[in-house]
Amino acid sequence: MKHLKSLREFIDELEKIGDVQTIDKEVDWNLEVGAIIRRCYDLRAPAPLFTNLTGYQGTGFRLFGAPGALSSSEYPLARIALALGLPAAATGQQIVEQLVAARSKPGIPPVVVPSESAPCKENIMVGDAIDLLAFPTPLIHGNDGGRYIQTYGMNIAKTPDGSWTNWSVNRMMIAGKDTLACLIPGPQHLGVIRSKWTELGKPMPIALAIGVEPGLPFVGGMPLPEGADESHFLGALFGEGLELVPAETVDLLVPASAEMVIEGYISLDETVVEGPMNEFPGYNATEASPKQLFKVTAITYRDGALQAIVAAGPPVEEDHTIIGTTSAAEILYLLREAGLPAASAWYNFEAAVHWLTVSVRRDWHETLGISSTELIDRIAGVIFAGKPSVNAPKILVVEDDIDITDLSEVVWAFATRSHPERGEFHFPNKLSMQLAVYLSEEESHTFKAGKVIYNCLLADLYPAGSRPVKGSFENGWPTEIQERVLANWGAYGF
Repeated sequence: MKHLKSLREFIDELEKIGDVQTIDKEVDWNLEVGAIIRRCYDLRAPAPLFTNLTGYQGTGFRLFGAPGALSSSEYPLARIALALGLPAAATGQQIVEQLVAARSKPGIPPVVVPSESAPCKENIMVGDAIDLLAFPTPLIHGNDGGRYIQTYGMNIAKTPDGSWTNWSVNRMMIAGKDTLACLIPGPQHLGVIRSKWTELGKPMPIALAIGVEPGLPFVGGMPLPEGADESHFLGALFGEGLELVPAETVDLLVPASAEMVIEGYISLDETVVEGPMNEFPGYNATEASPKQLFKVTAITYRDGALQAIVAAGPPVEEDHTIIGTTSAAEILYLLREAGLPAASAWYNFEAAVHWLTVSVRRDWHETLGISSTELIDRIAGVIFAGKPSVNAPKILVVEDDIDITDLSEVVWAFATRSHPERGEFHFPNKLSMQLAVYLSEEESHTFKAGKVIYNCLLADLYPAGSRPVKGSFENGWPTEIQERVLANWGAYGF
């Protein structure tokens, strides 16, 4: 495990494998930055590092786009793998298993370090000096309602009694030089904590850390149980505590290596218009509406501060890689904890976290002695019991002869193994994301909608030894023929 403790260390590692494109040419923060990032997603190009931003020359401020996206290099998952401490060549299933292993370990709490040596304290704005517009936050999409400074940072808040600190990623738009407009859905953990402050009649203290170490957005996007502190899980993942320092104006601890920390309070009753914004389902489907007001009381930042930027939209971008990878890991952990023979779980990124595939061991029928219908019911009972089900409206269950990280194999299995009539199992009124474009207004507001599981299992349809076998290269020819073909591939003229 290699723990990259800052965004700058992360960029250095990506540069070693050619996965960063430094752009010294002047680029306008007004839409041009966002268009370049989107183009990088579409081409799986190296992550763009913008050093020359219109109107901000001489400040040293920079923007880093597509920090958790896919790469076109020989290491397509490099940004995810390196962020989570693995080699750039790690596979999707290796990444998921690393997260599952950490879930079984006790959390390691953060370590408080001296503020004097913390990079995030190199510059401090308070009072009238606070100016969010001093930083080159981009207007990302042409139809966005404003400049979104929070697309890949960490919102840090704790309950009034201090028993639970939550780290999450929720979008925030600049509303003024010292105000932000925030999306804080009630069912999300940030919303749960805010409700506790509201019950006391007090504004919620909050810190927004931008440009954090690369593992934090992943654990912040993982559907850990209510009451779990994501920073403790990060400690378990890396075997050492996250380094934190006290904030300047609120009673919170913030990442020492963050590029920027914005401190303040979520107002009890003041709102400000926020949106629209392109979102992870891939559409500009959200409308401008009143949202919670974040009143800024301090900004601390590093010299030459870097902002990490996500241009949300159609797959594949960070909403899909982060939510997909970490939610799959949490679901796999829970299925195994429930005693089910789960081999792996994976959100195919191309489906914009609307489609989860779960694989079970091929011997599940002999091991459990139940039908596939009963197995589907048990899987549903685990997945639909809480937060992990939010982004799983459509689930495929297959046996582990399918590489579920390979979309072409998943599509083939779905098309050939799920019965058109008997292969669908519907589960109404389950916890749901609010942004899916097919939802009714009521479903979106109540966070409740139907789910479906597609049964793509074969083991209970055939006796052991007579089940259909994939006619693949690996299965269809003797080992000696496979080896001969591979050894002579170049000689054949390919």
